[in-house]
Amino acid sequence: MIAHAGLEKSLSFINTQLSESERKWAPAEESRRCRILTISRQAGCGARAVADHLARFMQVRTPEEEPNWTVFDRNIVAEVLREHHMPQRLAQYMPEKWTSEVDNTLDELFGLHPPSWELVRKTAETILHLARIGNVILIGRGANVVTWKLQGTIHVRLVASLEKRLQRIQAADKLGRNEALALIRREDKGRGYYLKKYYDKDIDDPLLYHLVINTDLISEAVAARLIFTYALERER
Repeated sequence: MIAHAGLEKSLSFINTQLSESERKWAPAEESRRCRILTISRQAGCGARAVADHLARFMQVRTPEEEPNWTVFDRNIVAEVLREHHMPQRLAQYMPEKWTSEVDNTLDELFGLHPPSWELVRKTAETILHLARIGNVILIGRGANVVTWKLQGTIHVRLVASLEKRLQRIQAADKLGRNEALALIRREDKGRGYYLKKYYDKDIDDPLLYHLVINTDLISEAVAARLIFTYALERER
């Protein structure tokens, strides 16, 4: 039984949208060609670099009349606000982060933002719209769950050791070790919380993904080529 009303509303919306998408999707002969890639990641795994490499690989085999492959990461929030005509100030209330139910309820009562489940629903709606356009790489935001039943999707999870992730974040963001560690813990907790609260899924469940890749042992470029190769094999 789902206890949280927001979760129930979110899942109901997603199931309805997926049913509609299955009816409207591409012809059967196109069903195996990858048009949507989702990436779930631990903080500091190099997800954006993998996605950028992957977009270039996918673009090489994309017909000229189709949209260019595009990566949606933090810019998903901007797309949600634009599509739903919402004020920019709401962006601060839309990260994948843990918030206490008390704080969240108080913010809603004082009118600082719409109910959190409503923001998540709008995010899911935008993800589905992007997926229907196709040739997109969607990072985070439960995109793998939102698009799970759509044809032409591949879902990837990136993981790495804490030490390697610390090194990446310290180098990229010029942070001290303690600051980088705090950032990793905060982002990992928030992403897991987001998926569990709104979709009742465990972000670390390997059965949610076609591929789980350890970026300790595989570079970003090789990880992207591995995903690309899998996409080609599945098409065949």
